[in-house]
Amino acid sequence: MPMDVSRAKGVASDTKNCMGYLDNLENNLKALEKQDERDPEKVKREQQRREAERTAALERAPHAEALKNSPFTSELLTQCRAIGHGQRVLVQFTWLGETLRLDTKEKRLQLTPTAEGISAVFSVNGEVTARETVNPQTDDAAALASRWLTS
Repeated sequence: MPMDVSRAKGVASDTKNCMGYLDNLENNLKALEKQDERDPEKVKREQQRREAERTAALERAPHAEALKNSPFTSELLTQCRAIGHGQRVLVQFTWLGETLRLDTKEKRLQLTPTAEGISAVFSVNGEVTARETVNPQTDDAAALASRWLTS
């Protein structure tokens, strides 16, 4: 069946109008993005936020390095496995960025580097039960593992 010529022109015209609308919409969105980029207050806030994040990361860096590479961490993992085995409990270790998380079925110990040191957060069934600061150079990994798993 041959298509009606006037109908074919109408379809082409509709397509042209639709494309014109989409092009217009795209141009408007680009203009809004550029306007946001030119907003000096927004740019200044973004720079301050990035600088604050960078400073915080630099302050945490030595503690994050100590948490990842110290003999304390290795000993803590070993002690947790040993104590967990004696209790017939699986202890799972997970690194989330700079944070070391140790989990059993209902208990969790999360070690997070901060500017002040390494923060240990003890929780049971999702509720925080204790917080303390850990020093890998002086603290006893076996005592920390015991406090966490036998409390």
